[in-house]
Parts: sequence; C-alpha cells; structure tokens
Amino acid sequence: MPRLVVVLPLAPLTVGASFAVAEWPLHVTVLAPFQTDAAPAAIGDALRAAVVGRPPLALVAGADELFGRSHNIPVTLLLAHAGLVRLRGAVVDAIRPFAADPDEPAFAGPDFRAHVTHKPPARLHPGDTLTLSQIALVDMLPRAHAAGRTVLAAHPLRAPTITPREL
Repeated sequence: MPRLVVVLPLAPLTVGASFAVAEWPLHVTVLAPFQTDAAPAAIGDALRAAVVGRPPLALVAGADELFGRSHNIPVTLLLAHAGLVRLRGAVVDAIRPFAADPDEPAFAGPDFRAHVTHKPPARLHPGDTLTLSQIALVDMLPRAHAAGRTVLAAHPLRAPTITPREL
C-alpha cells in the first residue's frame, strides 16, 4: 500500500522527479506520511482544490531543535504562522477521505510543529525568512527502492487574481 506525504518545498519540485532519501530537498512537511489505496491523480486533484487561490507563505525560521525517537535529527522550527495552520487544515480535510486509516497520526495527531530538517550542507538558520510558493505530493517508496522518493503532483500557491468590475 503506497505511503504518500504532502510537503511545501523550499525550492520548486517537478512532477516525476525522484531523489534518494538522503537527498530530500529542504521542505516543510504539511501532512505526515499516510497510507492509501487511492489513485495518486485523485489525491493530487484534491490537493489542488484545497490550495487553489491560497497565497504563498512568508515564514520565519525559529530555534534549532532535535527531533526523532532518539532526539538526533537536527531541525529548524518555523515561527507560528496562521496561514500555514489554515493551509494544513484544508489539506488534512481534503486528503483524509483518501487515507486507508483516517485516524492515523498524519491526520489526527495534534503534534504538528512546522520545521525544516537539516540536510547537510543545506539548512535554515534562526531568523532566515522564506517564501513557500508550491505544495507537492510525494511517494514515500521504501528506503531501499531504487527510485527513492518521487514527486507525484505539484501545485503553485498564488494569491487569487481580482479583476475590476466594469462600471
């Protein structure tokens, strides 16, 4: 059963691109890996509908911390941002119907802490500002799989355009 993840990459990703686990581009995980039997295209469409008209997110890096079971994975937290919270809520609501287990922590967990994992030599430093303008759906193939991670869908974040009414 496929495991998928939804991320906000710091640099845009291309649909079909693959990378090894150790070479994950810097990103913010919006929706933790979840299992599904649904077609990736249907999930990608739901993701697009959830983010259409949402503007890019301007975020600020906060303190460094250690994550993981052994507290050995260095990350940089992101300062609280209402737009990110709203975006995550919309993504959770849109993708939950496709999950094999809608009660798994990806959807039900209250522990969302926006962060960017360090990928030496790349990392964020406290105080860095970043603008995230794309959301992506990535296949989390097993670590040993030759294809690594594969981008299944990518959608831009952009503010809705307003056209003036004719008088």
